[in-house]
Amino acid sequence: MTARSGTSDLSRQLRRPNLAIGGIIILVLLALALLSLVWTPLPPAKMQIIHKLKPPLAHGLLGTDQFGRDIASMLMAGAWNSLSTAAAAVAIGASIGTVLGVIAAARRGVVEALVMRTNDVIFAVPPILSAMMLGALIGTGRFTAIIAIATFMVPVFARVTAGAAQQIWSRDYVLAARGAGKGQFLITVEHVLPNIANQIIVQATIQLGLAILTEAGLSFLGLGMPPPAPTWGRMLADAQTYLGAAPWLAILPGLAIAFTVLGFNMLGDGLRDLLDPRDGGAA
Repeated sequence: MTARSGTSDLSRQLRRPNLAIGGIIILVLLALALLSLVWTPLPPAKMQIIHKLKPPLAHGLLGTDQFGRDIASMLMAGAWNSLSTAAAAVAIGASIGTVLGVIAAARRGVVEALVMRTNDVIFAVPPILSAMMLGALIGTGRFTAIIAIATFMVPVFARVTAGAAQQIWSRDYVLAARGAGKGQFLITVEHVLPNIANQIIVQATIQLGLAILTEAGLSFLGLGMPPPAPTWGRMLADAQTYLGAAPWLAILPGLAIAFTVLGFNMLGDGLRDLLDPRDGGAA
């Protein structure tokens, strides 16, 4: 690498502050979430009524809630619950959506129309409505939240994958592979998926932010993980009664949700710029 090319790479990185800032936010949140699995300042579910509604620094770093539970511990445990639920939902939605997208791009015609119209119908059903229907059938909880969010994610990834894959199918090297006698499955595995992986990764990163927000909404409505497992959405719901007396009960989980969504959106934007070959990031 020449000095000029090294300077060029550095200048491109400096033009992508979103990647660094978003990555730092998500790494910090992930570290806190993983740490909560082995340590929190206090057990998140431990009640100390004598210390209820203490403001930050009066009892513990971030104060206590209406039951005397430590807010910092609940936020740490809630980070793991929210991140793990969102990650599982996006992973399922991305896997199914990617498969449907590459099938639609490879087969075209009736198959493509059937897949995409089915996705349109699924996309029209909000995840909160899906969670309510699933909750009525199988009960509320983490599984219900994951399935509801994943179902909403499938059409998103199917559309992105189908559009990107159709462009790859028109490339010369794919036409050459077809002329050499390779079938649709081999071409998809060897040529299509590797060339659209970057777009799927970027989309998954951005969708993680939306999944976090949706999970918080489901928990807020009582459709997420049941008590006593702490979630950011339920912390917001519980804080409604005490907004005047203890505003930190709503501010702290609200900030946690906002920073997490912001972090994933910035990370996704940064990755999109980095992996966009038109910007030279993929070179």
